Amino acid sequence: MENFAVHIGVDESGKGDFFGPLVIAGVLVNEKSAKLFTELGIKDSKKISDKKILELEKHIKANAVHSVVAISNSRYNELYANIKNLNRLLAWGHARVIENIAEKHECEYALSDQFGDENLIKSALMKNGRNIRLEQMVRAESDVAVAAASVLARAAFVQKMKIMADTYGIIFPKGCAPQVKIAAKEFIEKYGKSRLNEVCKTHFKTFNEV
Repeated sequence: MENFAVHIGVDESGKGDFFGPLVIAGVLVNEKSAKLFTELGIKDSKKISDKKILELEKHIKANAVHSVVAISNSRYNELYANIKNLNRLLAWGHARVIENIAEKHECEYALSDQFGDENLIKSALMKNGRNIRLEQMVRAESDVAVAAASVLARAAFVQKMKIMADTYGIIFPKGCAPQVKIAAKEFIEKYGKSRLNEVCKTHFKTFNEV
C-alpha cells in the first residue's frame, strides 16, 4: 500500500429508513488493518448481506480503534426538532465519532461520504477533532476505512432493529417501502399513535400519511 496514511473513515446507516435509529460509525485504519480488511472483503455495506456484516463487525472491532453512535428514534426526533436539518444532524453525529476516536488515538485525516457542506462537520468538532483535516467524497465507501465504518454502522442498525422487533412484537421493515405503513398501522393499533415516535423518524412524509 504505497503512500498509505493512517486515517479515520466515517459512515452512517438508517438515514433513509422510516423505522429504526440513525447509526454513525467511525473506524481508524493503519496500513496493517487496511490490508487485513481488504483481504476480508470489507466493502460498502450495501453490497454485503446482513449475515456477513455481523461476522465482519467482530473482525473490525478486534483490529481497529472505532466508535459507534446510535441515536434512538426518541432522541433522533428530539434532536431533529431542535436542529431542523438532517445534514446538520448528520454532521453532529459524524463529529461525535471523530472526536471519540481522536480521544483514543492521534490522527490527522478523516474521510466521509459527501452529504452536505463539510464545514458543518468542522464546526461541530470539539477540541480533539479541530486539528483533523476533513474531506468528503462522493462514493467514499471505496475507501477501506469508510467501508469498515459502513459495516459497523449497518451491523448496529440491524441489531437495534432486532431489539425493537423483540420489544414491541412487530417486524419493522427497513427502508420506506409500502410495508412500512402496514407496520406503522399495526404499531398504532397496539400501542397508540402517541408512541409512534419511539420507533420511527417523525419528519418523514410517511409519518403524516399514517
